[in-house]
Amino acid sequence: MSISLYFLIGFLVLVVIGIAAYLLSARKYQSSATVANSYDQWTVDGILEFYWGEHIHLGHYGSPPQQKDFLTAKSDFVHYMVKWGGIEKLPPGTTVLDVGCGIGGSSRILARDYGFAVTGITISPNQVKRAIELTPFGLNVQFAVDDAMALSFPDASFDVVWSIEAGPHMPDKAVFALELMRVLKPGGVLVLADWNQRDDRQKPLNFWEKPVMSQLLHQWSHPAFSSIEGFSELLVATELVEGEVITADWTQQTLPSWLDSIWQGVARPGGWLRFGVSGLIKSVREVPTLLLMRLAFGAGLCRFGMFRAVRANSRTELMDQNFTNQTPSSLVREPST
Repeated sequence: MSISLYFLIGFLVLVVIGIAAYLLSARKYQSSATVANSYDQWTVDGILEFYWGEHIHLGHYGSPPQQKDFLTAKSDFVHYMVKWGGIEKLPPGTTVLDVGCGIGGSSRILARDYGFAVTGITISPNQVKRAIELTPFGLNVQFAVDDAMALSFPDASFDVVWSIEAGPHMPDKAVFALELMRVLKPGGVLVLADWNQRDDRQKPLNFWEKPVMSQLLHQWSHPAFSSIEGFSELLVATELVEGEVITADWTQQTLPSWLDSIWQGVARPGGWLRFGVSGLIKSVREVPTLLLMRLAFGAGLCRFGMFRAVRANSRTELMDQNFTNQTPSSLVREPST
């Protein structure tokens, strides 16, 4: 039997094991602890960081999309988002809250390249630890373990609230919208990017879309996806938005990310040696979800939504129910002076 045949048989065995693991080990959302545990595990094993880099979000490939390095597209996304949100000309020292900061990739760019004073928060203690390890000394960034559904900051704390792909993990989108707007200073700007589903009030999910959506929710600890229209309405309903919520659809600009993320496993075989057989099985386990994401976004079931909102000046400040006159005990790095 030739070596190539052995290799093919071994690969097919791994595929079967990976699919079995996918079907038998769904990571359904149960509580915020489910999300924290998932990200803690992904951070500790290092596989996600190895293939996705410091940015656990999709990349921006231009409009129309151009061929681009996967990791470069991810860092480019941050700069495109800064420009789209109109915050690139804000002065150094502008305070930014990065909600769902992951291991700090966006936070570091915002501090390093734009001079902002950034606080990154995540539900995952291991992500906070890794974010600190990756952050150069003296960069004006701090990281905290915090819950986006009940932020530990008083009203009107930040000039900018920034968030990338955190919304699908939030069980109550109305509460999430209110918390984002609450901690903004009057005149401050919310800039948010998220995975969204099609507005099913206008076009209900059909027979094949329902099981696909179910898998997308259950595999990565998502309680639900908002639609772009629905989340915009929730932001307006907070009565804290000045003017209208500006939205955009970046589905086409980000769509190549899904297949590129799978290609990383082929183009960078060093990961196979680094993480061993168990790591390879974990990686293969994610392929069906990545393919379903590509299908959903490509077919119009899902959309990549961009949101920009300005905090109103006129409304009386909300009573602060989450802050007890102290800074969050979980802040682990103070801004440089």
